[in-house]
Amino acid sequence: MKILVLGAGAWGTAMAINAARRDGASVVLWARDQAQATQMEQARANQRYLPSGQFPAALHAVGGGLSDELIADAHLIIVGTPMAALRSMLERLQHVRVPVAWLCKGFEAPQAEGQTGLLGHEVHARVAPNVPAGVLSGPSFAQEVAAGKPTALVAASAHAHVREALVSAFHGPALRVYANDDLAGVEVGGAVKNVLAIATGLCDGLSLGLNARAALVTRGLAEMSRLGMALGARAETFMGLSGLGDLVLTATGDLSRNRRVGQLLAQGLTLSDAVKSLGHVAEGVYSARTVVQRARAVGVEMPISEGVVALLEGQVAPQDAVAALMGRDPKDESS
Repeated sequence: MKILVLGAGAWGTAMAINAARRDGASVVLWARDQAQATQMEQARANQRYLPSGQFPAALHAVGGGLSDELIADAHLIIVGTPMAALRSMLERLQHVRVPVAWLCKGFEAPQAEGQTGLLGHEVHARVAPNVPAGVLSGPSFAQEVAAGKPTALVAASAHAHVREALVSAFHGPALRVYANDDLAGVEVGGAVKNVLAIATGLCDGLSLGLNARAALVTRGLAEMSRLGMALGARAETFMGLSGLGDLVLTATGDLSRNRRVGQLLAQGLTLSDAVKSLGHVAEGVYSARTVVQRARAVGVEMPISEGVVALLEGQVAPQDAVAALMGRDPKDESS
């Protein structure tokens, strides 16, 4: 199988490495920056974003303009860009008929005043509806996938042949890929968990204890589920890999960039300095406001996410954000 991975960040690189380990695979990792592509091909590693991941022989890096020939040669196309670039990538791919899947998690920023942000499958429906597409999501850190450590992901699509293509390309001894047709549920889980991870990082950074962390994770899962079901998802999806699984990993793992943002804010860093220190994108920072806006638009209450937005926008101090959550009126746990 010939696989084209568009976007040479840490996650795109990790999935390209994984795919290239399969017998008979041929993988091209495309970078917008020709100099970066040249450096990767020479070093046989992405020294900028994933220096520990060595390229298998079947993986090659190219850069510069994204040619029609490169696209036409692929049997499967993986979009590994941040959410902000998904729309332009899908527009570029709108005439392809091979399966396309994206790796990014979050809501796209609103495209015009008065609009709310869209999930990846909603962007796809607007700009490339005839392209058979889906998403790969689930609890995963790029470094561990590249190192071949055991991982499980979800391949979500409305098209059975897209799910089958993703399983065929990535499922193996160290990476299990489960199929799911609940695109809304899988994508809401991937988007909201990043916001909730900032909250748990704040909790850990303030040394509030494991009880507080458990409460945040559990109540955060309730927020995620409420929003997802309001957007057409199935409840059981949030008890799976792309819901609870991804939330637990991102909220508690030391490799989580979103959790790290919360920790740094608790230490007194400004948001700008916290983000700058990461060297990578922390999607929760950019999607938190959009998550809350979408929730308000469908009448879903998300107090933890609201608190994260207030913190990120400098409206409250870290200690005050926690106090506001603990000071809410009592209510039934099921609501």
